[in-house]
This record gives sequence, structure tokens and C-alpha cells, in this order.
Amino acid sequence: MTLFFPDLNVWLALSVSSHSHCRKAWNWLNSLPDDARLIFAWYTQIGLLRLLTDRAAMGEQTLTLRQAWGAYDRWLKDPRVEFYPEPRGLDAAFRWATEPFAAQPATKWVGDCYLLAYSKESEASLVTFDAALFKFARKHGCAAILPA
Repeated sequence: MTLFFPDLNVWLALSVSSHSHCRKAWNWLNSLPDDARLIFAWYTQIGLLRLLTDRAAMGEQTLTLRQAWGAYDRWLKDPRVEFYPEPRGLDAAFRWATEPFAAQPATKWVGDCYLLAYSKESEASLVTFDAALFKFARKHGCAAILPA
């Protein structure tokens, strides 16, 4: 089984038909082998719920929280999608991933470093449309995919 850990921009693109990366995300998903699994973590579950219910992100397509839970539940019914608990070594990996930013104030990289650490400890490829995160992951020896 091959594991993939999509970040929030990929989950949102897969969930919202008007998203600018929707077609790319679905093309990537549909190209995966039959044994591929996409995994959710607490962070991506909460993030997807937050984005689907955020008017700034969704505009006229903003969902209620109940509708957002419905969208998440539909993902879990897909046999390719699973929720994974946090791996045992996540704390140490998260600290390792944030080390390059240790002398700076917190930035969006804190969340990105969590995604990187989670994917590393879960032995899953991080999937992102964020070119900077992709480059950072590859630089640090982590499997990452930038859907084309």
C-alpha cells in the first residue's frame, strides 16, 4: 500500500469544484494505483472543516459546519481515504522540521512543518500545490509530490 498525505490546499481542491486546482487535484488522484491511500490527520481534518466554513476562502460556496462535516464524511466513505492517528515519533520529527526556523518568530511554516513531520513519520508522501513546501520537503529528504 502506498500512502499519500495531502495538505489542505489539495483537500480543498478535491472538495470544491470551483477551486483553481480542482482539475489538477482530481487528475492526480485518478492517476494513483489501486493500492494508494490518502490519509487525513487531526490537522487536515480540522483545517478542511475550517476552510469549507470560511467565507473568505469559500465566498458564495461557504458551507455550514454541518455541511462541512458531510463533505468530510463523504471522503471517509471513499475506500482510498483513511484517518490516521498521530504517529509515535511525531513530536521529535516536528521539532526537527521546525529547527530551520527556530531563530525566527512563528510563521505559516509551523503548520507546514507539522505536515512535513507527519508525512515523514507516517511514511507517506506529502502532496501539495505549495511550491515552497514541496522544495523544503525535498531538501530535507522527505517524499513530496507536486501534482501537475
